[in-house]
Amino acid sequence: MRSGRWVSLIALVLVGWLGVGAGLAQGGASAGARGEVEVRSSDLLSTVLRDDWPSYNGDYTGRRYSSLDQVTPANAHELRAQWIFHSRNAGVLEATPEVVNGIMFFTGSNDVYALDAATGKVLWHHERPVTEGLVDDASGHINRGVAILGTRVYMETDNAHLLCLDARSGMLIWDVLYASGNRNYGATSAPLIVKDKVLVGTSGGDDGVRGFVAAFDAATGKEVWRFWTIPVPGEAGSSSWPGEMYLHGGGTTWMPGTYDPQLNTIFWGTSNPSPDFDGSVRPGDDLYTDCVLALDPDTGKLKWHFQFTPHDLYDYDATETPVLVDAIYEGAPRKLLIEANRNGFVYVLDRTNGKFLSAKQFVVEMNWAKGIDGAGRPIRTENIPTTEGTRVCPGYAGATNWYSPSYSEQTRLFYFMTLEDCHVYTAKTAPFEEGKEYYSTGAAHKRGEKATKYLLAYDFAKGQFAWRNEQVGDSHSFAGVMSTATGLVAFGDDAEEFEIVNATTGKALWHFNVGQPLHASPMSYAVNGKQYFAIAAGSDLIAFALP
Repeated sequence: MRSGRWVSLIALVLVGWLGVGAGLAQGGASAGARGEVEVRSSDLLSTVLRDDWPSYNGDYTGRRYSSLDQVTPANAHELRAQWIFHSRNAGVLEATPEVVNGIMFFTGSNDVYALDAATGKVLWHHERPVTEGLVDDASGHINRGVAILGTRVYMETDNAHLLCLDARSGMLIWDVLYASGNRNYGATSAPLIVKDKVLVGTSGGDDGVRGFVAAFDAATGKEVWRFWTIPVPGEAGSSSWPGEMYLHGGGTTWMPGTYDPQLNTIFWGTSNPSPDFDGSVRPGDDLYTDCVLALDPDTGKLKWHFQFTPHDLYDYDATETPVLVDAIYEGAPRKLLIEANRNGFVYVLDRTNGKFLSAKQFVVEMNWAKGIDGAGRPIRTENIPTTEGTRVCPGYAGATNWYSPSYSEQTRLFYFMTLEDCHVYTAKTAPFEEGKEYYSTGAAHKRGEKATKYLLAYDFAKGQFAWRNEQVGDSHSFAGVMSTATGLVAFGDDAEEFEIVNATTGKALWHFNVGQPLHASPMSYAVNGKQYFAIAAGSDLIAFALP
């Protein structure tokens, strides 16, 4: 590790000098003075987000809904930037910060920072060099955040190591390589803590790896279980993977899942199959790609699955957040899973058993499917990639993507960013080569086509869109959404602005131009009774609050 040990040792001294070291070393997040960091498994069960934001999505439901009420539609226009932290990492920032008791944990590439959440001051910095020779997405050295349990911080690296750090100092406790045998593996996600386990996934679904979700003991780093998303020959679903194709079938798990403690079930999305655009070498549905998987967190056993895009030819990953909502649906209380999928439909499932309940098309232009049938399967057209090239809508970036959606208890609406775009897809059979991408072959814009972003509010109980907010910009943003109990929706818009709108009407209330594209999802927290919003933009992390 390039000077990482010495950086952490120096940080430990600085933390003590700043006067928070003793607090970090003992106590609990719910009971101690500001600066104490200890997240219990029971703390993560709360679905009420106020001062702390202790995980990537805030809580297990994936709703990104804050109960903080200081910022309202009446005063949101008074928000001001409070501090800016600049990260000298490789690539753009895509992380969501986590905050526990006034301490913020944030990642840039393979680096982890602990910041004073009120001032942005660095308390410690764990440094690790980026990995050379990675392929495709992994070569961008993207990291989306940490997980926290007890006094430990967990992080995935660009080359699929799981790191365990001391939350008080940034000192490395253990380091586990969890993906090997194919150097096309990478990792871009934040881990997920469930009980005493750290759950991780991998990236590389466009590069011929075999996807999985794995669980590690949070104390020791020992592997507890692993669920492979591409079955071996002879297992259920293996008919799509002749010969050794299962070793290169994709189905990666490059975003964190969600968790229902009552059902004791995790819900995790899987990516597209490999190769991306040539389906001739992987006949059939290509399980378990483009699925949401319901897994037992104790054993990793599959409870049920739902596949959004069987035999995907368009790179329509299903790694979008599966949001868990308990609501009255069709006249009865239901435990629902809602997902706005990259294929252009927003789905409602019964999360107790995976039963399909409804789907609604949310993009205007779609030509790969005519709709969704009663079983939840797409009614496909014959519009598939060819050697000459075929125009397909939605395009390669998807109708939506990994950027976070939100569900508001206050409005009972589901919010997500969408993209109107089309691409020309070409396909040609090509062999897998380690160290190279495995698209077979590619997608590109047709000259003159313009993409447009929208923020949508969906009333799933009525099956209708409450409002649609068109974005002004070049569609280069990849920023997500959050909502609050006071009726706000905060998001990174397509004009390089952090924006807040009225959650009921979509009316703009406030914006701040950050001067660079936003590729991250916002969050909210409080320190000493003051509410903050934070979002990453370019290589900067910016916090906002009322004067």
